[in-house]
Amino acid sequence: MIIMEHTFRNLTEAEIDTLIAQGCCAENWSDVTVAEGFDASKVWHVRMSGKIRIGELNGEFTLAGGVKKSSGIRNATLHNVTIGNGCCIENVKNYIANYVISDRVFIENVDCMIVDKRSTFGNGTEVSVLSETGGREVIIHDKLSAHEAYIAAMYRHRPDLAAKMKSLVMKYADEIASEYGYVGNDAMIVDTGYIKNVRIGSFCKIESAGRLKNGSLNSNESAPIHIGYGVICDDFIISSGSHIEDGTMLTRCFVGQACHMGHNYSASDSLFFCNCQEENGEACAIFAGPFTVTHHKSTLLIAGMFSFMNAGSGSNQSNHMYKLGPIHQGIMERGAKTASDSYILWPARIGAFSLVMGRHVAHPDTTNLPFSYLIEEKNTTYLMPGVNLRSVGTIRDAQKWPKRDNRKDPCRMDKVNYNLLSPYTIQKMFKGREILKDLARVSGETSETYSYQSAKIKNSSLNKGIKFYETGITKFLGNSVIKRLEITEFKSDEEIRERLKPDTAIGTGEWVDVSGLIAPRSEIDRLMADIECGVLDSVEKIDARLTEMHNNYYTYEWTWAYGKMLEFFGLEADKITKEDIISIVEKWKDAVIGLDKMVYEDAKKEFSLSAMTGFGADGTREEQRLDFEQVRGYFESNPFVEAVLEHIKVKGELGDELIARMNRVTA
Repeated sequence: MIIMEHTFRNLTEAEIDTLIAQGCCAENWSDVTVAEGFDASKVWHVRMSGKIRIGELNGEFTLAGGVKKSSGIRNATLHNVTIGNGCCIENVKNYIANYVISDRVFIENVDCMIVDKRSTFGNGTEVSVLSETGGREVIIHDKLSAHEAYIAAMYRHRPDLAAKMKSLVMKYADEIASEYGYVGNDAMIVDTGYIKNVRIGSFCKIESAGRLKNGSLNSNESAPIHIGYGVICDDFIISSGSHIEDGTMLTRCFVGQACHMGHNYSASDSLFFCNCQEENGEACAIFAGPFTVTHHKSTLLIAGMFSFMNAGSGSNQSNHMYKLGPIHQGIMERGAKTASDSYILWPARIGAFSLVMGRHVAHPDTTNLPFSYLIEEKNTTYLMPGVNLRSVGTIRDAQKWPKRDNRKDPCRMDKVNYNLLSPYTIQKMFKGREILKDLARVSGETSETYSYQSAKIKNSSLNKGIKFYETGITKFLGNSVIKRLEITEFKSDEEIRERLKPDTAIGTGEWVDVSGLIAPRSEIDRLMADIECGVLDSVEKIDARLTEMHNNYYTYEWTWAYGKMLEFFGLEADKITKEDIISIVEKWKDAVIGLDKMVYEDAKKEFSLSAMTGFGADGTREEQRLDFEQVRGYFESNPFVEAVLEHIKVKGELGDELIARMNRVTA
């Protein structure tokens, strides 16, 4: 049981007489204890049984509209309840049983609040994510991160790992289990129905919820939780800063930090990590990594893994083919999007930062062709590799995600890497470039179309894709070299070579995106091995290791980029000269400025004559233009366009500065 840090005494005879006169009764008055400053005049029509503790009922609450209510307990039935200082509890329709209620809590017009047995408050609940029929269950708990959940769900080929992780979570759940529920300081619960086996954090606000059963609301002063009208949650954990509103229904779900759900959204057996926004639609057995967004009533997300994803209206997937049931799953890698009315028949895997348009039923796997368009034409999937690198939408998305991180809690559970270009995406560009070159070599460079997996690639798209990937690779490697050599003045090529050497051997080889955390596969393997052998024997230690990886990202990134720089530009580590660096920077400038110009031209389409359709509805062409400018502004003064032009200028100056320093190297 949670015991509050208050000193309680027995009631005096005078206080008992006052309470009886005010319509109160107790099963045994000796089981009712109070704080030294207790004021019996503030307790009316209260029935008490079991162990009751009541703090000082001082202070008042100012409600919306300026209404003020003093602390006190009125019209309630309490059983085994501890109440802190300055609380107001009134008009409890049924009863409150087995709860510890902290200071300055406001409870009004609640049907029932009970803990009826030893509860873990949602911790230890199995969520059948991705596979509705089981096999990838994630055991949720208060401190679950997207990365821990990813490892638990996706590395089932390591049964010892899965068993150890389950054991650690169940150990944590057992440690926090209690026969008493808890309501934290300054919480508010009003006009709410049935609350059973729920732990409620400080500063949480619950208004007009329907039912909350077996869960935790991990609210705190820095990042309060809000639960709104008609919300129904069963077997759940909701993390700090999240808002669950307007008829949302959750069953066996974990909700990460700073998520927003509303407008009758419904989800079952799903995980939602930080900054997800879910409205109107439906989810079943999904793994929604950071920044998964869906806003439309007609959208169903099912049995899929997503992150940094925006689902267009009417997006849908199928996880069975009417044979062995809902056994299939799919992955849309980070930044993938679906256009309106898109459909994917799982199993399928969509590469990072790709756009899906139309219906796709042939199970495409484009993991090694990122930044692509998948477009349906006459029931055939056509692939346009790399084209999304030049899209203004892709660049805008990459810029907006950090700005839309609404987490206020100083303890951030998800370690989010926002980089558009990283070893994870660039390694796929290397693979994609080779795939496209192999297709051209095997099928002939003059072929009109090429077949890859279950998709078709047109000749022009293939050749452009190779160039897009080479541009992306050059941009990333150039960025890394410039960052590595910034500020320092070099006297010789030897000093340049010495500075270029990596600080660690960690980072070579394959990289993975562990639902928002980008890290070398070797480090993820080391983490899993340490869990299996017991080195990491608590959820806190796992989190600390993940944090260490995230903090060392740029150190590890350079190790990888250095090796790829030598490979891509055909250099030898012990023979690099200032001329080599100047050559890389010149190629980098061409890549960066070339991409920015393509983004600029893509943005210009939003200001074309066709984009003005519907403006100046009842006027002339000139009025149409003027109306458009009043609503949308001028192309040249658009903030994003200005940012692109500034980016071109800044990057050009950055490259010129390094070239100037290289030219000052004398030996």
